[in-house]
Amino acid sequence: MNQPRILIAGVGNIFLGDDAFGVEVVQRLARRPLPDGVRVVDFGIRGLDLTYALLDGYETVVLVDATPRGGRPGALYVIEPDVGALSASGEAGVLIEGHNMDPVKVLRLAAAMGAHVDRLLLVGCEPTPMDEADDMRMEMSEPVRAAVNEAVRLIESLVEKFIVSNHQPRARARG
Repeated sequence: MNQPRILIAGVGNIFLGDDAFGVEVVQRLARRPLPDGVRVVDFGIRGLDLTYALLDGYETVVLVDATPRGGRPGALYVIEPDVGALSASGEAGVLIEGHNMDPVKVLRLAAAMGAHVDRLLLVGCEPTPMDEADDMRMEMSEPVRAAVNEAVRLIESLVEKFIVSNHQPRARARG
């Protein structure tokens, strides 16, 4: 049985403090042994590159990003968005900027171009709120920096589950 094709995509801006979370996580993951079929890429702010990568036929895509949801700084989230809802754009067109990353727009454009992803997960980290004095802070805050290794372990665990579930026999309808 073939290994599932999994893309782990880190997104974010390394010059905007906690927004570097996804990039830092995938840079660490890239230095660790992972099963065949798993591709780890630092997309940074390159939305078009991610759009085209989504056309490569991955069964599972894990986006890693700073994700403000109102929780405590450094909290990790695993969110499984409805891929169908993201595909049903409702927008006449999707504008993608070459050096900006809006994951929802990227996913909609990829779907419009024919990309199909069976499973999409977002591994997110709650950023530390910034005030105007922190607006140009380049380094990650302590709570987010502390969450990076935990996120690496979490993603490794998710990959293991994807591979195990891919090797489970599928039930067949009797008829």
